[in-house]
Amino acid sequence: MNGEPRDLVNAGPVYDAELVNDVVVHERPRDRVARWWRYSPRVPLWLKERTHARQAVRNALAWLLRVPWRYLRAVVRGVMAALRWWRRWVTVGDYRQAAEAQGKLADKFAEIRALSLFRWRVTGVALAVIVCAGLVVSLVCGAGLLWGVAGVLTALLAVLGRQRDGAPGRKAVLAGARALTWTMDPQVLVDAFRDAKLIGKDESLRLVERATRQGDGWAVTVDLPATRKAADVVKNRDALASALAVDEIQLIVERVRGNGGHAGWVALWVADTDPYGAPPMRTPLLGADRWDAWRPVPFGRDARQRRIDLPLVWTSLLVGAIPRQGKMFAARLAAAGLILDPYTRLYVADFKAGKDWDASAQVAHRFMSGDEAAHVLLLIDWLVELVGEVQGRYRRMRELDDEVCPESKITPAISRDTVLDMPVTAIIVDEVQVPLEERTAVEVEGRRVTAGEYVGELLTWLAKKGPAAGIVLVLATQRPDSKTIPSGLRAVLGSRFALRVMDWRDSNIILGEQMNTRGYDSSRLLASHKGVGILRPDGESETGADVLATVVRTYYMPNEDWRTLCARGRTLRVAEGTLSGHAAGEESTPALLGASVPMVEVAQTTEELPSLLAEVVEYVDRHGDGREFIPNAELVEVTGFDSTTLGRQMSEFGCVSTRDRIASEEGVRQVRGYRVSEIESAVTRYANPSQAGPVVTDAVTDRNVVPSREDGAL
Repeated sequence: MNGEPRDLVNAGPVYDAELVNDVVVHERPRDRVARWWRYSPRVPLWLKERTHARQAVRNALAWLLRVPWRYLRAVVRGVMAALRWWRRWVTVGDYRQAAEAQGKLADKFAEIRALSLFRWRVTGVALAVIVCAGLVVSLVCGAGLLWGVAGVLTALLAVLGRQRDGAPGRKAVLAGARALTWTMDPQVLVDAFRDAKLIGKDESLRLVERATRQGDGWAVTVDLPATRKAADVVKNRDALASALAVDEIQLIVERVRGNGGHAGWVALWVADTDPYGAPPMRTPLLGADRWDAWRPVPFGRDARQRRIDLPLVWTSLLVGAIPRQGKMFAARLAAAGLILDPYTRLYVADFKAGKDWDASAQVAHRFMSGDEAAHVLLLIDWLVELVGEVQGRYRRMRELDDEVCPESKITPAISRDTVLDMPVTAIIVDEVQVPLEERTAVEVEGRRVTAGEYVGELLTWLAKKGPAAGIVLVLATQRPDSKTIPSGLRAVLGSRFALRVMDWRDSNIILGEQMNTRGYDSSRLLASHKGVGILRPDGESETGADVLATVVRTYYMPNEDWRTLCARGRTLRVAEGTLSGHAAGEESTPALLGASVPMVEVAQTTEELPSLLAEVVEYVDRHGDGREFIPNAELVEVTGFDSTTLGRQMSEFGCVSTRDRIASEEGVRQVRGYRVSEIESAVTRYANPSQAGPVVTDAVTDRNVVPSREDGAL
């Protein structure tokens, strides 16, 4: 380094070579045999894995247990076949049929009778010889030889019965009911798919996973031919269940989606018995001291006894069914998880006016029970309050930094921060058809609308903008029809649960359009299966994130369990200091100061309309009584015009008379008249000729938020 001489050291010879990373491993013969045994297709699967080996042993034991009974049935069938053959021979059946075919039965009758008597004698002689021979053999050789001969004879009869099983002439006209007498044999499965017209006669199936026992049934995954789709199997589940000789409730058909499957993979599970016949299970929330609202709520179990959880935050829930099918229990299950979270806020409106929801009054921020018009108006005040709350939350979230609120959505930390005051808030409305059908007129910014229409607009607005701000809607109804629940509201409710309904139309209204064509129709559920429905969740469940819908039996929550959970929720809220509103003894009337609600812009009054249209509007406003159809005779009497002149002038406004049925003292009769909706449209077109449709604005942001009808002066 500093110019000093350095000593030279002899480093030894230098070799030119290559670095070889591969290590040659000498495989032992035993390892080679083990590898061949594991991967060879010639070795049965039950010799490779313990699970399949145990299943093979079970199948062998079941076969051994069935062999004696199958052998006995085959012997009986052989005896019956031999007797039928002997009877045909002794009665000269072939000779008689030939004579009948030639029309000479009368000429040949004597010959046939003589031959028949001869064969009877031969039969008697043969029986006597057999009996004598048996006695001689038993005396000379003992009974052992006779038993051997009897065994051989029964074996021959069993072969005869087995070979001729189902042959013409031996097949009963009234056969017994078909039964599932199989253990998921591949060939039986292929035959069932062919019988159900799901695959062609020349097509077959590939088993992705062999049949195994899972729970109280058999599970198998099959790969359909290239021209077949798994969606068709799901849609035609009833046909496949018939081919397998099981009730469709016992057959679960699911698509295998994602990276582990494709459009042709189908997972089947066949229950041994009715999976919903056992008593229902109590909700597991009874064993929970508290719950996190951000976790999915335990909702029920499917046919395979897998737990199904229902997510609630960032979505809404619609529960529909006919009476006495478990609708109220399902809605209370959804609310139970929110009750056990002390940081949630509850609005409970029971329009059934019973005592099913009374226990929730001790935890609810707002609570009411009744079905009068005053209760509907109070619900409107609640919804207006929530609209203002949502708008206020978005304004406050805009001011938070990105670490606290990375997006314009509520987070678990925000919902539990009492300073920010943005808890997860649920509005639970039982028998929602009552407020939606209320015809009481309300004034909204100078416009008169029905209370039901306004409730529908507010619920739709909250279902659209509320979830991101922590608002959860839980709506339950026993009248799931298109007139009761507006299509705009149904379209924005993420989760659906349909218990038994009357027909497929009602099922589609709850679950979504065309769901019955995909194999999901709640009208096919059995009336005896209380609490069983089709769940279409808005999120991932135990059955998989890609499952469109599944049949679920909800947990059972009687009134005593419900009261226990509500009392536990109140204790948690008192400990955390989050008890508020009605539960804390405060006034339930909401404070509406600062709340801005969706409103319809009114652009015209009746004084500015043509005289005829103004008179019609005024009459409908005063005497319409919420009707959707006004008879022509009433308008003729009010306006003083004859029907021809009235019809001509109304047509100039775009109103066309139609026929409809009305109730009168003489009964229901069909008359001509005008629909109120067309009169409203005429007012809108006259007032705003350039406006293609109604405009609904938000009073704070001045942006369009809710589609709605514009009623003008009505």
